[in-house]
Amino acid sequence: MPLDLFEVVVEPNRRRILDVLRDGDRSVNDLVHALDIAQPTVSKHLKTLREAGLVVVRPQAQQRWYRLRPDPLQELDAWLDPYRAAWSGRLDALARHLDRMEDHDQEQA
Repeated sequence: MPLDLFEVVVEPNRRRILDVLRDGDRSVNDLVHALDIAQPTVSKHLKTLREAGLVVVRPQAQQRWYRLRPDPLQELDAWLDPYRAAWSGRLDALARHLDRMEDHDQEQA
């Protein structure tokens, strides 16, 4: 059964791993040092991210290098787009309201 991407990315340490991998491929040891998390914990999260298709692993000698796979994140972004548009409209309306209040306050002064 495929993992639900929302369930995967809701975990803060997994998001931190994805953030580090945005800058390029990293070994498990690199991630341990960058995140200050125990190696077994990093490995557990990498397994989940790999199963969800968010990262791929490349063995090289004795190390395993992980790379971000952005495609599934683009699917999440597409799903979020209508919600982003709705919030944008509400924030624009709030900005207009605050501008009117400021104009009204300046007229009163």
